[in-house]
Amino acid sequence: MGFFDFMTEDIAIDLGTANTLIIHNDKVVIDSPSIVARDRISGKIIAVGKEANLMQGKTHENIKTIRPLKDGVIADFDASEKMINMFIKSIPALKKRMFTPALRMVVCIPSGITEVEMRAVKESCERVNGKEVYLIHEPMAAAIGIGIDIMQPKGNMIVDIGGGTTEIAVIALGGIVCDKSVKIAGDVFTNDIVYYMRTQHNLFVGESTAEKIKIQIGAAIEDLETPPEDMSVQGRDLLTGKPKQVEVSYREIAKALDKSIQRIEDAVMETLSQTPPELAADIYNTGIYLAGGGSMLRGLDKRISQKTDLPVYIAEDPLRAVVRGTGMALKNLAKFKSILIK
Repeated sequence: MGFFDFMTEDIAIDLGTANTLIIHNDKVVIDSPSIVARDRISGKIIAVGKEANLMQGKTHENIKTIRPLKDGVIADFDASEKMINMFIKSIPALKKRMFTPALRMVVCIPSGITEVEMRAVKESCERVNGKEVYLIHEPMAAAIGIGIDIMQPKGNMIVDIGGGTTEIAVIALGGIVCDKSVKIAGDVFTNDIVYYMRTQHNLFVGESTAEKIKIQIGAAIEDLETPPEDMSVQGRDLLTGKPKQVEVSYREIAKALDKSIQRIEDAVMETLSQTPPELAADIYNTGIYLAGGGSMLRGLDKRISQKTDLPVYIAEDPLRAVVRGTGMALKNLAKFKSILIK
């Protein structure tokens, strides 16, 4: 085993709809958008991650940008495999190796995923030299990453708002007691903003621009204590066809996102209503934990808190909570064996 051990590398992967993160040797070595650019003629992948992200919405007919994951699951098998492969090959510590080492991986998956989609993730990993592939449910990984002791007989509620899905789960005794996975998350917020700019300002903006708006001035409530500055947004005027610029305030974005946030609130309420009474008592004391990029939306914690009458906490570095948890599960395989799916 000793020699084989030397040949094996451990990596933890958070394969997200919007971002893919990889931990190797307790360090986040890859943190890139989950997007690839493919040459239409040769079929070759020409860019991946940040480079491909810059091309989004700016391509000519010979280049196509693909987001291989949709709603948290693999939509384009071939592209996702190539993407994972390129990310793994670009890990600095593995670059030095003469040949690709065997990999022991823990990969996280959404909780509402089907058997077939689960197998797609597994096969993708096995084809990039994963000898031992373990899967872990996203809310579990987020809970571990936040620092909750999930093995305790105590209820904790996690709301993980990613790019493709929002995962809501009540966790106790190292298992998910009740969960709900809704396909309303970061991508939907971005599309809401595109739609709002179109209908309210007659301005046609691309996805990348809408994403920038969301990050810079996105909000969940219309009265923030420390409001962000108004933002200048450029796009194409739908009436004249000329490029134009408009000023947008965070209040408008709060209006644009209101419906979608309401649906996330409803899902949280529904999960709470399915929670067994003993665990509901625990959650009354512990509150709700938010993770994922969507939790950084200004005022969202306050809004969910007002809706549920519970304290709401945002994980530190919420974008990396899931991959941190996945990495911890990988380090203590023996301890977390029961929650990993082989």
